[in-house]
Amino acid sequence: MLVETAAEESPLAVAAGIEALGIAGVEIVPAAATVLVRLAPGVDPEGVARRVALVEAIAPPARRLPMVVVDAVYDGDDLDDVARMAGCSRDEVVARHTGATYEVAFVGFAPGFAYLIGGDPRLRVPRRDAPRPVVPSGAIALADVYTGIYPRPSPGGWQLIGRTDRVLFDPTVDPPSPFEAGVRVRFVAAGAA
Repeated sequence: MLVETAAEESPLAVAAGIEALGIAGVEIVPAAATVLVRLAPGVDPEGVARRVALVEAIAPPARRLPMVVVDAVYDGDDLDDVARMAGCSRDEVVARHTGATYEVAFVGFAPGFAYLIGGDPRLRVPRRDAPRPVVPSGAIALADVYTGIYPRPSPGGWQLIGRTDRVLFDPTVDPPSPFEAGVRVRFVAAGAA
């Protein structure tokens, strides 16, 4: 079942509200503007739908998970373009990016790729006109309201502002990624190239 959130609602808060209902046999997956509620076999979808409909009135704030600190080198290929679009210097882009606390809204695109929200509004920049065939692993990028870190080399059209050596997805460890919906993230400037 897919729960669409209103513009003023946080999918994380709605997901937390559904989780607070304690319904057995459901998996809750928040996204940008929806929450997917996956039902295990045998779970009554109509009963779940009735209970989920109550969430709008009782949704608690999203639970707070640990803070993940990401060491970042701000030397991305698009840093100058982002500074120009934001109407500020490279140093101010870095200060604004490291001065915010982000929250993982949802994970998608690739395992370990977290869509981070909560950045400085001046750093809201569009995707590139043409995507790159390969973005390197660890690239820190901006697109619209999101900050993301590419967990492995892949195509991508976001504006690259920096990089990190942090491992973002490793299927041999538990959990395989430091990111899940609700995790808070801070970037710390680790130096420059």
